[in-house]
Amino acid sequence: MVRAVVMAGGEGTRLRPMTANQPKPLLPVVNRPIMEHVLRLLKAHGLTETVVTVQFLAALVRTYFGDGEELGMSLHYATEEVPLGTAGSVRNAAAMLRDDRFLVISGDALTDIDLTDMIRFHREHGALVTIGLKRVPNPLEFGIVIVDERGRVQRFLEKPTWGQVFSDTVNTGIYVMEPEVLDEIAPGEAVDWSADVFPRLLTKGAPLYGYIAEGYWEDVGTHESYLKAHADALSGRVRLDLAGFELSPGVWVAEGASVDADAVLKGPLYIGDYAKVEAGAELREYTVLGSNAVVREGAVLHRAVVHDNVYIGPGAHLRGCVVGKNTDVMASARVEEGAVVGDECVIESEAYITSGVKVYPFKTIEAGAVVNTSVIWESRGQRGLFGPRGVSGLVNVEITPELCVRLASAYATTMKKGSSVVTSRDSSRAARALKRAVISALNASAINVLDLEASPLPVARFHTARETAAGGIALRTTPGDPQSVDIVFMDERGADLSQGAQRKLERVFSRQEFRRAFPGEIAELGFPARAVEDYARELLRCVDMSGVPDADLKVVVDCAGGTSSLVLPALLGRIGVDVLTVNARLSDARPTETLAERRRDLQRLAELVGSSRAAFGVRFDPVGERVALVDETGRLISDERALLVVLDLVAAERGSGRVALPVTTTRVAEQVCGFHGVRVEWTSTAVDALTAAASAPDVIFAADGRGGFVVPEFGPTVDGLAVFLRLLGLVARTRLSLSQIDARIPEAELLRRTVPTPWAAKGAVMRSVIEAAEGLELDTTDGVRVVTDEGWTLVLPDPVEAVTHLWAEGQDVDTAQAMLEHWAGVVERAAR
Repeated sequence: MVRAVVMAGGEGTRLRPMTANQPKPLLPVVNRPIMEHVLRLLKAHGLTETVVTVQFLAALVRTYFGDGEELGMSLHYATEEVPLGTAGSVRNAAAMLRDDRFLVISGDALTDIDLTDMIRFHREHGALVTIGLKRVPNPLEFGIVIVDERGRVQRFLEKPTWGQVFSDTVNTGIYVMEPEVLDEIAPGEAVDWSADVFPRLLTKGAPLYGYIAEGYWEDVGTHESYLKAHADALSGRVRLDLAGFELSPGVWVAEGASVDADAVLKGPLYIGDYAKVEAGAELREYTVLGSNAVVREGAVLHRAVVHDNVYIGPGAHLRGCVVGKNTDVMASARVEEGAVVGDECVIESEAYITSGVKVYPFKTIEAGAVVNTSVIWESRGQRGLFGPRGVSGLVNVEITPELCVRLASAYATTMKKGSSVVTSRDSSRAARALKRAVISALNASAINVLDLEASPLPVARFHTARETAAGGIALRTTPGDPQSVDIVFMDERGADLSQGAQRKLERVFSRQEFRRAFPGEIAELGFPARAVEDYARELLRCVDMSGVPDADLKVVVDCAGGTSSLVLPALLGRIGVDVLTVNARLSDARPTETLAERRRDLQRLAELVGSSRAAFGVRFDPVGERVALVDETGRLISDERALLVVLDLVAAERGSGRVALPVTTTRVAEQVCGFHGVRVEWTSTAVDALTAAASAPDVIFAADGRGGFVVPEFGPTVDGLAVFLRLLGLVARTRLSLSQIDARIPEAELLRRTVPTPWAAKGAVMRSVIEAAEGLELDTTDGVRVVTDEGWTLVLPDPVEAVTHLWAEGQDVDTAQAMLEHWAGVVERAAR
């Protein structure tokens, strides 16, 4: 019986970074490791008894193929402790090869050569060794072999220069051998077939023959040959078993793949198991998608080889490149010809990787970066976990159940065993699934869970503070992006974690030092009764609603299909106003709205307010945290003006105290407050800063300028439901309409701009701003605010993205524009 020997010990250094963390034989060609194609070829020719020689990352090869049962083969492994060369590795397996002739084949070459005919040739010619030969157009990277008319070998030359080329017939690394040849190899030494053993046998006059094969053979040793192997496989130039069915000529789709009818497919191409291609995506010739890959709308892939579990964002362009497994290519990023991106990388939005660049595994390419040199040792470092909305990311791409378990475990580790945490979610399926992972991790870390299920975020914050819990976790769909989710971590007050607490959680998370409970310490899961009713009752007790029953108010409320619809019935039934409610239904399929849907619904709200002669209209966001206002004329009030209108009402009624506002707010707020005898406290834009300021006893109002309002008498956190009740009481008692209040407030001339800024340049940018502002009044509450007689400009680096934000407010629009242009120029010059 003829056995086979598969040489699978090579490192594949020329193929790095693809082989930086996996052996070359496991490199996929059309979604199967090269070595699997080799083994399937062996089986097709009846060579089922196979010895595999392994050395580099040997455990990965053994783990993947096991004993070969899944392929219908019997695999045995011979492991080299040190590299022994092509011949030495086979000699290392001599104990399994002594009883009959055997065939040696490389585990990292793609071929469909007729092995049965080659064995026949060997037997009929009485050869000691038969060398598989192939004619190639460029023999420089291969060993040249000259044979006579009968096929007997006359001469060898390893990897010649063009001046040494005397034939185009090269050694394929496929050999048929008699077991006696093993006696020519010293055990335990590094020996090569072509350089050492064959020339010595030729000198002795041993019968060495060359079999010139007619089939396909490609040594997958370079990035160019790797891409060529895929193109040849898809074009049918090599006979491979492509798993899947041919959707149309040349378009192969594997089991479970989802391809939208409006996606553009130009074969030949291959779409792997359970991959997803959205409408508007375009896959062109010689593209291969790995298993579980996702291609979003507007993405274009041409001659791109994408490995398993890769995410390709909207508008991304990939051409003639390779993308390693578990990598995320974000929106509008570009990867050009010859570029190779390793495993587990993140290519952020609008990044540009130029031709020939190699990005090694576990690297992050910043948003907007232009990369024209290979990224090997450098790493920008993963951005901080926390952003402006907690921990955010794409569902099952950046935010997975595994990540949720680790995050919740880290959070639990910062608390004492036996503490309680309140959990909640919005109406989405993603939040529901991910919250289950969070709850399991908390319970397994000896933390009791009080689950509010689907509830508005203000209700979750209220119960976190009220239940003497150590904290809370809420999961919600990212506003405006149904593909993403936010995980909001709260402290014992129901407020977002302070930056210090965030850093503590990040340290535990990064070290993976999670506490686990003993079996007897596994905590409990409970569901608080009457959570909504308790919230509504306390809210009505704390907020002044006097005058509302006598004012005969009519209002229009839009719940945006969110969780605020769970609370409003308990509130509206007790306050004595005529309410028209719209979109008061929960939808797990549409938990948030796009920008276009938001504009459409706000327009509809404005029409309803105008036609029903309501006092005002309010639209909650899907989690009940922020609001948009429409005045009695049916005109939408911008977030900036809404802050001033509500501020004017509160300040006029209270007549003293302080209000807390972020430094990005228009200074018209100071005029409004000064008119009513109220002072302004400016806070930073950090998520916890407004909450901390609103907790002071003499603070009567706080807002963030983005539709978020704090009603301090009820709680220190942003609460859309609370400000709705507060506004009802204020309007009822003042007997003024929102348009009348708006009309008496001066117009603000506040402009904003964002300037792209590499992470490495952010420090230099802020230093340049301070140097350019020498002699001027500076405020460093958050960023750098430059104050002049004409107005002020704020320069603030973004903590999450590679940008710098600028705000400028002047006496008029032209002045504000001139100030913005000046300081944007300072930032742009420093960012170069």
